[in-house]
Amino acid sequence: MPDTDLTIEVRAALRDDEMNALFTVSWPDHQPCSFAPILRRSLTWVGARRAGRLVGFVNVATDGGAHAFLLDTTVHPDERRRGLGVRLVTAATEAAAKAGAGWLHVDYEPHLTGFYARCGFRPTDAGLLDLSR
Repeated sequence: MPDTDLTIEVRAALRDDEMNALFTVSWPDHQPCSFAPILRRSLTWVGARRAGRLVGFVNVATDGGAHAFLLDTTVHPDERRRGLGVRLVTAATEAAAKAGAGWLHVDYEPHLTGFYARCGFRPTDAGLLDLSR
């Protein structure tokens, strides 16, 4: 698909129906929800549309200081492996820096190491505690 009909927008206007449609096809366990409360607490986010249809999203949360956190990097299955994810993360990184974040953190599964390396992230030691238990 040519990129002439692809737009990437920081703080894009997003509707719950299109967000839930994207997340449903991208995340098997997704339960429809309202995204407005999530976006209200976000430092920024980025949406990607092809011919007006939402095909990608990434969120950036903040601690209110120097640290920001990349969350929910999502690309529609039909759009994967074409560089859209890297473009979304790059736009989110630039927007977070412009908003004053000094550090951008991301947690990911081992199979995504190469993807996040292409986005400029380097592995670090970090602790994780599962609070759902």
